[in-house]
Amino acid sequence: MVPQLFRNHRCPKALGQRLLIVVLPGFLFHPPGISAAAAETFRSRPSAQSQWVCLGKDGKLGYKTLPAGDKIMDFSSAGYGGGGVKIPTVPVRATVSPSDADGAAVIQNAIDSVSKLPIVGGVRGAVLLKAGTFNCERALIINASGVVLRGSGTGRNGTTIRMTGSPHICISIYGSRSPGNSEAGEPTPISDAYVPSGATSVHVAGASDFKAGDTVLIRRPVTSAWIKFMGMDTLVRDGRKETWLADQSDTETERVIQEVSGNMITFDVPLTDSFDSKYLNPPGASVVKVAASNRISNVGVENLRIVSPPQVVTINQRHHQAIRLSEVNDGWVRDVAIEDTVNSVNLGASARRVTVEKVSIKHRVATEGAAKPADFTAGGTQLLFDRCSATGSNIFYFVTGARATGPIVLLDCTFHGDGHIQPHARWATGLLVDGCRVPESGIDFMNRGEMGSGHGWTIGWAVAWNCVAKSYVIQQPPGSANWAIGCKGNLETRGMPFGHEPKLPEGIFDSEGRPVSPASLYLAQLRERLGPQALKNIGH
Repeated sequence: MVPQLFRNHRCPKALGQRLLIVVLPGFLFHPPGISAAAAETFRSRPSAQSQWVCLGKDGKLGYKTLPAGDKIMDFSSAGYGGGGVKIPTVPVRATVSPSDADGAAVIQNAIDSVSKLPIVGGVRGAVLLKAGTFNCERALIINASGVVLRGSGTGRNGTTIRMTGSPHICISIYGSRSPGNSEAGEPTPISDAYVPSGATSVHVAGASDFKAGDTVLIRRPVTSAWIKFMGMDTLVRDGRKETWLADQSDTETERVIQEVSGNMITFDVPLTDSFDSKYLNPPGASVVKVAASNRISNVGVENLRIVSPPQVVTINQRHHQAIRLSEVNDGWVRDVAIEDTVNSVNLGASARRVTVEKVSIKHRVATEGAAKPADFTAGGTQLLFDRCSATGSNIFYFVTGARATGPIVLLDCTFHGDGHIQPHARWATGLLVDGCRVPESGIDFMNRGEMGSGHGWTIGWAVAWNCVAKSYVIQQPPGSANWAIGCKGNLETRGMPFGHEPKLPEGIFDSEGRPVSPASLYLAQLRERLGPQALKNIGH
């Protein structure tokens, strides 16, 4: 059962509002297969407010904090340009028509030609693929800033890239393969005893080497004390010890300094995780200035269709994949239809400020085996998946990568079939699943324990907001929180996989079965930070 503490809701007193939610026995039960119309009705008619994020009489958002000061973060910097920035329409500089020749060679020649043009206004140009089918037996590569690959439509009469030959990635976009961030100074220890999730500033031992505009990494060490606190020191599968996160490794959060005041540093984007010095010493958390990265920028794929032969494979076999972005800062994938690729769209750990918009994935066949591929993978930071969809089974519709530090936002997405939205492995933080629909399957913020090679706690500080799903597994990691707010579906309690007992603590549930206002948390936060034009800029 969900603790009664989280069933009766009070908005922060400063907002002057209070509401009582009465939860009747069995209220959340509904048969499998919620109709699209029912889901949309649920989504579009918020009738309550959450105690965790409330709209005040002045139209401003108010946030309730946990005892240590942690709160739901501001996710609005996710996406191209840091959120609320219109994706540019890049002028065409080369045009390619279908032919009997190898499509990959002709398209790649055009991309390489445009890549040599000078950058004007942040871009070089677009390669336009005319309507028709291009047979490609190798990857198309964009590795220069300001280059866009654009088709002439996603429909049957538009542009189709048909994947042929040996399994490969259809489109690969990446910057330099050398290390993305090199230290430009010595790490400076964070002096705060506790930094809450959602904070925008920290105190350091000395801030004289920092200034506004510096790019920094905030390092949070993985220590044996923290691993034990998380209960991740006893993972054993088939008689062999598994490693969740390696002792003396760390997680890194990239931010830009907004202000330095004395020894307090304020960042442009909130921190997704908490920093408790009790579990981080030695060596303790730190801030270090880094040099300019080797990422490329203003790159994208748009308005085309990618088709793979149906693949009845396990994820350990080679397979056709659709799009991969890495070492990218400010990029996009929009208006792309994908059929039958496996592990289709992957934003790597070094992807930052990327929007994936109106990308649809359909599978005619399912992969084999217990290990499932992922349609959308988020490994970087400030990533927005907006109005995407997928249909298929034996799959994860969306996963996070290991140690991914958000904000990562899944907005108004719809997934049909036997699959899940499920952060995958090894402690990602800062995920918002906002207004998404998974009517035949589930949304899981959970401890995967010894699954895989020791996936363990997959996510902390994650929020499901006004979603509709068949089921939810929302669990509470030690020292952290996960929320399900205004969501409809069956709540499931579990222990760690493979029959572990007892059942793990549940996360925070608020306004169960009843949508809350604002209808979209991400859009409300974006409007508050940048104004209504920011919503228009991204098509909302």
